[in-house]
Parts: sequence; structure tokens; C-alpha cells
Amino acid sequence: MQELKYETQGSWQSAAGGGTRSRGFQASGVHCGIKKSRPDLALIVSEKQAAAAGVFTSNLVKAAPVLVTMEHLKSGFAGAIVANSGNANACTGEAGLRNARIMAAEAAGVLGISPQEVLVASTGVIGKALPIDAVSEGIRVAASRLSPKGSVDAAKAILTTDRTTKEIALTGRISDRNVSIGGICKGSGMIHPNMATMLGFITTDVAITPGMLRKALAWSVDESFNMITVDGDTSTNDMVIAMANGLADNTVIDEEGPDFHEFCQGLREVTASLAKMIVKDGEGATKFVEVRVVGADTVENARCIAKTVASSNLVKTAIFGADPNWGRVLAAAGRAGVDFRPDLTDVYIGDVLVACSGQANDFDEAGAKNALVKKDIEIIIDLNIGNRTASAWTCDLTYDYVKINASYTS
Repeated sequence: MQELKYETQGSWQSAAGGGTRSRGFQASGVHCGIKKSRPDLALIVSEKQAAAAGVFTSNLVKAAPVLVTMEHLKSGFAGAIVANSGNANACTGEAGLRNARIMAAEAAGVLGISPQEVLVASTGVIGKALPIDAVSEGIRVAASRLSPKGSVDAAKAILTTDRTTKEIALTGRISDRNVSIGGICKGSGMIHPNMATMLGFITTDVAITPGMLRKALAWSVDESFNMITVDGDTSTNDMVIAMANGLADNTVIDEEGPDFHEFCQGLREVTASLAKMIVKDGEGATKFVEVRVVGADTVENARCIAKTVASSNLVKTAIFGADPNWGRVLAAAGRAGVDFRPDLTDVYIGDVLVACSGQANDFDEAGAKNALVKKDIEIIIDLNIGNRTASAWTCDLTYDYVKINASYTS
């Protein structure tokens, strides 16, 4: 199975190991029977209780595992994550909640920890009962196969329509200690800003309090997972979990300062890399697109415009057809709900200025079309009213996306 990787910049360096790179973490991935043959159950465990934080779907319809994990995270600590694929355990009522709690209890029993220390995740088809007996047996098998090298197996076990595994690890230094941050995620369709059909599990040996971990994760998700879109649909099951077990023995991060900011930089590199992997693996996608807004008056306005343009089906289909239809870009920006000056706005496709001051520019159409034929595409919107910037990441909308989703449950 192909594996997506991204180079990092700055003081954090790429490393092997993914979600089990950090000290004290083990993982496994097994087939429990939800799917016909592919791995469908993952387990990630810290050898000691870890500070934990989560960010969850903004969808009003939340799956049972989301509700249970939100409840368990109130303590700010966790010891394990158990996740299944192939079945979302969403819209399943009291039975679904009971099954999510059984998953936590089963994992707790074999690991010797409290059920409240187990975080639960599911992804897959909505509305079907979870085969809890098979899942429970799978948890027991997964516990027997835990390994410090088990990240890739866990990454495979959480996939649904994904074509690739997605994992990353970084190493750096905080308060003169070598530290690591790693993670795995899944996501391909039903992806849209403010969380989408995606699961992300981040592990680190950095010592940090639950409150500061929550703050760092929320900021990092806003800068990464909440800036991607594949199809404009948000899901019932999305979550990103971070666990920090402190085994790097750095000075505990309990307030803002150089150590906290260094940790945030590394965490953001991890989540941004994973987010881009999701977009590159978008259902039916053939192109990766960065929509970059520059010259904005506020970061919030830049983000809003970037996300609106990135989620426009008309923009995404034009990109698929390599059609330099800049009017669709400007029209999408204009409905973002942000006050800006269209008469000052420039639009670039790659390095080709296609619209100047809100009007057509006499541009090289062949050059613009060539920019859209590439696998990696950049669209720049310069508002010319400030110095704030933001980027959103998306993919093209293709015939294959319709084919995949026209028969998802059959």
C-alpha cells in the first residue's frame, strides 16, 4: 500500500515510526470481521497514563464513539485509543452507546486500566449495528499484537475508501531534551472544514499539561485539518486525539512560552502534513490544490475566503478540466461573507495573473491551462487590503468521486 510522506522545515526533522515513534507508545492493527478481509480494528496504547485532548466534529449528529470519547476526555487523561473501520456506529441509539462503552471496557480489561482511560473511535457506514462480539474479540487479538513498530498496521486498520495509509513522525528538542511527535490519520471523502470523515491520532512523549495540550491541539487543528475540503460534507464521527505521556522528561509545559511555542510548531507540522495527505487521497482526486489568500485585513477573513473558494464545486470541476475560469474563483470569494474590495483583488493561477483589480487580465491562456494540468496547483487571491494570509487545501472534483459515492453501501 502506498504511503504518503511530506518533508518538514525548521527545527523539527522527519523520522520513521509514525504514531509509535514517541517513547512508550505501541500499536497494532488486525482484522476482526467488520470488513471482508482488510484490517478493521486498531489499538494505540501508552505505557503510562498520558495527558489527552480531542477536537470533534461540529456536526449536530454525533456518533456514539464521539459522545463516549468526549465524556472520557473530561478528566484530561487517557491510556489507550481503540478504533474500528467499516462501521460508523452512528445513528444507532442506546445500543450504539452501549457498544461504544463495551469497546472501551474490553480494551481496559486486557490492558489493565480504567474504561474511562480508553478513547473510542469508529468510521464507516452510518446506521448499521456494530458487530460488538467480533469487535470485542478483535480488541483482545489486537492487544496481544501490540508493538513499538505497530503504527503502520494501525494506520491500515482505520482506512475506509482511502487508497493510502497516512502517517508521519518528527523529532525535535524541547528544554534540552530529545522529543518526538507522531501520528496517523484516515480520510478520503466526506471531508470539509470544521472536521470531516476523518480520524487523527497524535502521540508524543512531550511532558505537557492537559490544558496546554488542549490549547495546542485546537490551534493546530484550526491551522490544518479545518483548512481542508474534499467534497463539502462534514461527518458524524470525526475526531482528532492527542496523547502526551511525558516520557521525554522535559520540563513540563504548563504555560505559554518558548517550549510551548516550539511544541506547537512541531504539532502543527504533523497535523498539516496529515491534512495534506487526506486531500491528496481525496475520493477520485487527480490534483492537489492550495488556495492561498494574501493581502487580507485579518487572518480570520483570509481563512474564510480560502475555505469558501476551496470548497466551491465549480472551482473544483474547472480544475479537473484544466479550465482557467477565474470568474468562478472571484465569485466564490464574493460569497464568503467577508467584506473586501473586489475592485482591488487580483487572482493568480500558478504564476499567471488571470484577473487584475477584479477584472479580466490579458493573460496567456495556454500558460494558465498548463498550470492547471499539473498534479500540484496553486491559486492565489490577493485582496490588496492588508498583510494577513491563510491557505486552504482541496482537490479536484472528478467523475470517479460520483462513482465511488453512488455505491458506497452496496
